[in-house]
Amino acid sequence: MTITLGSIWQVQWKGELRAAIAVTDSDDSGEAQFIMLKPEANPSCATETDIVADKTYTLPEDQVEGFLAQAESRLLEAVLRKRVLLETVRHYRVKHSPKKVFSPGQAISYGGRFFDEREVLNLIDSSLDFWLTGGRYVERFEKGLADYLGVRYALVTNSGSSANLLAFMALTSPMLKDRRIRKGDEVITVAASFPTTVNPIVQFGAVPVFVDIDPETYNIDTAHLETALSARTKAIMIAHTLGNPFDLQRVRAFCDKHGLWLIEDNCDALGSKYFYEGQWRLTGTVGHIGTSSFYPPHHITMGEGGAVYTNDPRLKRAIESFRDWGRDCWCASGKDNTCKRRFSQQFGELPAGYDHKYVYTHFGYNLKITDMQAAIGCAQLEKLPTIVAARQSNWRMLHEGLLPLANLFRLPKATENSDPSWFGFLLTVRDNAPFTREEIVRHLESRGIQTRMLFAGNLLRQPLYDEMRASGQGYRVIRDLTHTDEVMNRSFWLGVYPGLGTEEIRYMVEEIKRFAASKGSV
Repeated sequence: MTITLGSIWQVQWKGELRAAIAVTDSDDSGEAQFIMLKPEANPSCATETDIVADKTYTLPEDQVEGFLAQAESRLLEAVLRKRVLLETVRHYRVKHSPKKVFSPGQAISYGGRFFDEREVLNLIDSSLDFWLTGGRYVERFEKGLADYLGVRYALVTNSGSSANLLAFMALTSPMLKDRRIRKGDEVITVAASFPTTVNPIVQFGAVPVFVDIDPETYNIDTAHLETALSARTKAIMIAHTLGNPFDLQRVRAFCDKHGLWLIEDNCDALGSKYFYEGQWRLTGTVGHIGTSSFYPPHHITMGEGGAVYTNDPRLKRAIESFRDWGRDCWCASGKDNTCKRRFSQQFGELPAGYDHKYVYTHFGYNLKITDMQAAIGCAQLEKLPTIVAARQSNWRMLHEGLLPLANLFRLPKATENSDPSWFGFLLTVRDNAPFTREEIVRHLESRGIQTRMLFAGNLLRQPLYDEMRASGQGYRVIRDLTHTDEVMNRSFWLGVYPGLGTEEIRYMVEEIKRFAASKGSV
């Protein structure tokens, strides 16, 4: 008897006759592997719902009786896909599932991937489609993220930095007419930030206006907003520092008063909330545009990835266009004529009826992602409430543990009317402490505890601004950046990501206390 892949047979299984589909050819001994069909399944027209896919069974020839049918290609593909996914789960459990018990001295990362078999299953499932650009998972993720945030539109891109670029460039679109940002216009921001929050402003040729930060929350000091305003101010573009929301009530009110755009860099704050005008709102949704990063240390990961979100249909069109080569067409990949006027419109000096798929209204980019990345993101999005809760719990444990050292460190403080989804735990060494930031950081790193600076510290002290000054490109600084410089010189942060458990958090607290005691400070 020859058993071939995809053939359906009547087999003896657990004392009864059942229909089963062969998922291998028979080997030299006559054995083949099968997946059972449900008892009620009709072999001649079985579908994917008839598959019992919890296990494959190796059956000898004497348990295989009459040939029943040859599976259709769709059914065979579904069976083989389920088999691949079964093996994927087994691989995950061997490769990734075992959790090591923490012991002092083991490396404690500031951040990292937090995942289980669902991310791996989605990734493999997507790869089997071999639809290498955006597809069903991108569509599902964009809808899921928009629903989570409570916004009309969410568009994925290849990184958080690209998300910031797209958010800013959308505000330069001619579609915005008099409100568009032009070269030489000013954008209020802070220097205590990640470079790509500010870089799009400079790269376009607008003028960043730097305001100092509040020493308690490490966010923009809103007392300086009016001083920063000029006749050329068009927008504010700032981040929620390490997940701690900036004062959205005052910043948005200032923007509304003066007709300014607000971009919320939400890359470190997905899941943070702010009590805005009588209701809790997720950060990233109060401004005109919000951005997220899905780099591995962030709240959710795609490996590389990001998103831009908005409620404004004009901004959505502009973001989509800049992301997708600058084209005017909004057809999804693999689709044509969504507008129903593909060959019947007039654009610029092009011939009448020129193919709308090749009409360009912006100097755009290609900043899309693959469906495989979005597949990971879909599984991550399901975990987001758990991830937020774990970050908040880890942050609270660090805060409670280090509170006795408040005379040595300025501990982080949540912004009033906020509920942060923390990205990290920021400590500033007080000027009367008997040690420096460098000394405590070296101690922690020597004990396997990863630390990070608050990104660029003060962007204006970075080498790229030497080049900017030499080239004569302008920027403005409001008064001085005293607290920004303090962060550059005295601050560092520790991780709170969900991969850290109680033992790791306790160890970090103990090592900081041990170091302080060695300096005679406790």
